[in-house]
Amino acid sequence: MSATGDEVRSGAASGPASTPRERQMRFAAQELRLISALVVLLAIGLFLALPFVLSIGSVVFLPLFAGLIITIILSPLADKLAMWGLPNFLASILSLLIFFGILGLALTAILTPAVSLYDRFPAMIAQVRDHFSDLRLAFAWVDQLNAQIAELSGDKANEVVLADPSMLEQLAFATPTVLLEILLTFLLAFFMIEARIRLRRRLLLDRAEVGSSLKAARALRDVQDRVAAYITTVGLINAGVGIVTALGAWALGLEAPIMWGGLAMLLNFVPYVGPLAMIGLLALFGLGTAESVFVGLIPAAAYLGLHTVEANVVTPSILGARFTMNPVMILLALSYFGWIWGVAGALLSVPILLTLTALVDHLGRPNFIGFLFGEPLFGDHGPDLGVPDTA
Repeated sequence: MSATGDEVRSGAASGPASTPRERQMRFAAQELRLISALVVLLAIGLFLALPFVLSIGSVVFLPLFAGLIITIILSPLADKLAMWGLPNFLASILSLLIFFGILGLALTAILTPAVSLYDRFPAMIAQVRDHFSDLRLAFAWVDQLNAQIAELSGDKANEVVLADPSMLEQLAFATPTVLLEILLTFLLAFFMIEARIRLRRRLLLDRAEVGSSLKAARALRDVQDRVAAYITTVGLINAGVGIVTALGAWALGLEAPIMWGGLAMLLNFVPYVGPLAMIGLLALFGLGTAESVFVGLIPAAAYLGLHTVEANVVTPSILGARFTMNPVMILLALSYFGWIWGVAGALLSVPILLTLTALVDHLGRPNFIGFLFGEPLFGDHGPDLGVPDTA
């Protein structure tokens, strides 16, 4: 009886008893699913092809993305300066000068002692090797086994050693490109900050419907507020980490404590990878200058304790749930943009991810998992903006 009922219902749905409106709705659903599948395929293709395009055109795209993030961060400061009576032109350029002035002072405080320590790097490496000489002797049998295997296999190919370019040569080749990218970033950020008021007016006035204008304005304001608040809050937290690190380096007798504080502050902007790099640098410097392994690992262990408290107690309690992001997405963004643009991409990865997340929250999150099981790609699972859709 159940099978017969199912056959009757299926026949009634697909047979001549179905109305033209039902057939039209089924055709529209199939057409929508086909379009959604094409959108998914195009998105996958774009995701795979975009790194090569952005990497080849990094001289253009890196300043563009960096300028866009700087514009989002500095627009509230420019608005505040304009409210104090400064013209828009002066408010825009002054906010940029403040930003680059702070960044320049931070880099100067870090790079000046770092250059002097760079000359001592081979000596520190040699001392680290001396500390672990006993460990190498304990595992000397591994080297002997490799040598015996090489003799038995007859693999005695000549080794060709190519001379690497010196640090000065690398800087000489990289400086023109870096200066060009900095100049383009400054100009793009200035023009985008200066044009922020006109952009807001166009978003509000050039829409055909009031509801879409409000949605566009709210999306722009949410992206700006979220990214600017995140960068400002994280910047203050990282500044505190840098101050504590500098004081700790001074208390432990490390050279250039301001440099270590500045490194801790800047590297803490790169989640997961930055603190690991800081721990590695402190361990290398400690082992390369201390008389024993235990004493040499004290700075790295102290910073590890500081980072544990900051990452698990301080930052979550201050940022709250609004800025909580999936760690997997953060690591994917770090690897994706770090692969494309190196260190600059790693620094920009989290702001870019936060910007995209804020836009997706307003435009609607794609339901990829449900789409595989026949559900619509975009359903009614986005946030309620409080704006009624007009027909």
